[in-house]
Amino acid sequence: MVYCSHIARRSVFLVPSCFFGGICLDKNEQNKNNNIISFVPDGVFYYERALAEIQKEQFPEALKYLKRAVELNPDNHRIVMQYGIMVMEEGRFEEALDLLIQAYELEPTDREVIFYLAEIHAHLGLLREAKLFAEKYMDVAPEGELSEEAKEIIEFAEQEAAFLADDQQGDEEVHLLQEKARRLMETGEFDKAVTVLEDIVVDHPESWSSFNNLALAYFYRGETTDARELLYDVLRKDQGNVHALCNLAVFYYYEGDQEKLKPLVDLLVKIRPYQFENRYKLGATFALIGNHKEAYHWLRSIQKKGFEGDAGFFFWLAQSAFFSGHRQQAETAFSRLIEIDPSKAGLEPWIDANANQQIDESIYTQDKQFLLDKISNEYVSERMFGFFLLGKSIHKQEIVAHPAYIDVEKLEDLEKLVLASSLDYNLVEKSIADQAFNRAMQATELLYAKHNPLDEEGTHLFQMWFTLFETGIEKQYPFKNPNAIAAAVDFMFHSSRSKGITKTKLAALYGISTPTLTKYVSELFELLPNFS
Repeated sequence: MVYCSHIARRSVFLVPSCFFGGICLDKNEQNKNNNIISFVPDGVFYYERALAEIQKEQFPEALKYLKRAVELNPDNHRIVMQYGIMVMEEGRFEEALDLLIQAYELEPTDREVIFYLAEIHAHLGLLREAKLFAEKYMDVAPEGELSEEAKEIIEFAEQEAAFLADDQQGDEEVHLLQEKARRLMETGEFDKAVTVLEDIVVDHPESWSSFNNLALAYFYRGETTDARELLYDVLRKDQGNVHALCNLAVFYYYEGDQEKLKPLVDLLVKIRPYQFENRYKLGATFALIGNHKEAYHWLRSIQKKGFEGDAGFFFWLAQSAFFSGHRQQAETAFSRLIEIDPSKAGLEPWIDANANQQIDESIYTQDKQFLLDKISNEYVSERMFGFFLLGKSIHKQEIVAHPAYIDVEKLEDLEKLVLASSLDYNLVEKSIADQAFNRAMQATELLYAKHNPLDEEGTHLFQMWFTLFETGIEKQYPFKNPNAIAAAVDFMFHSSRSKGITKTKLAALYGISTPTLTKYVSELFELLPNFS
């Protein structure tokens, strides 16, 4: 049971506006002798701005100013305390606990800090600590203004904790420390997270979740061997530990070790967990490594059974739903994500976050394996085609971010240019060759506009075109007229397959004359293999 506060924002008004040794900012003193003094805002400045916003009941603004005040004056226990109180009012109890503990370490005799430590522990259900701090407040301020609230906490804790076992309390403490480590990892403070987690596993050698989180922290810190060994040790002692298996899959995925990843994924597919926690872990892992059908199955299964979900849950549910063909469910899940975390707007899986444009959803740009086969093909022209399609793909961010899929250092210069173009980088024209490349890319886009969404025949057309593209660049062909180039490629490909295609129709389609089309067809034929 969670203790419910009876304070309702009263607490944020406790500190007077001038408390740094009685010193206030004096504008007249600052401007003495008419000297112009550069004013650099400090913690006092932002603290007073926060108080002003609180008086106006503009609590989001007040929270922002208090956060800045803490950043500038992290050693002032009163500012840290006030920020912790407001964070607690926002319902972010674990974060508030860290702040109030920080304030307590700075000034362990401050009666208000002691009281709010009692309150935050009560909110978190840590009733033993809540009672201890409330009793300590009564010792130092038996007639204090918060004494009645302190008595309520003591009574509440005694009633609710009468049968609380020590091992249950230990589990709660471990959970709290794990949450602290998780927040540290989210902010990139992996060294601090490792310290917290190493302390947990020493005191709780069978806390497998702590070992799993420590392995993640090692991995993010670059200690991949230690991370894997830790998970192997967990699996030796707790065979079938779902979290350890999932973490190993993530490690193999990011390291590009397909040989080890594939059999592990085959094993994960066979697992049928009952607990929501394990289903969530499986679903998120499958979504991260691109097995969206399995991801959607597990994430949707716990949602149907009443799981409310957090921001991470709805992010992965939206991803897996969209990539497995459940567009409506994806949109619903992403709408819920935006409600929880508005900063995720623009990261919808069906939208190119870089260009803020709708991405083509044809079968070949949705087919991740098709793209991977293309960009790993032995022929340069095929890889060029793959990189071009990647720019249109719903899998662009995933494939580009994966360390094993694209090794830029091993690409030919022409491939690098096509890849850069697909990622919305424009080549500055400093030479004739640069101009030729840009015009060839313009022709590529014209062809794509005419044949999107691609069918199988369309992919064959582009395979032919990128062969011409590669050869033309090698032979310093200028690609002077992109419209005519695109029309010529279209005619060359389709005239060999259909008698109904005429130069007149193709020329009109691309806005050029028939003689111009004839000229460029002749020039491009010279670039085809086995033609002199």
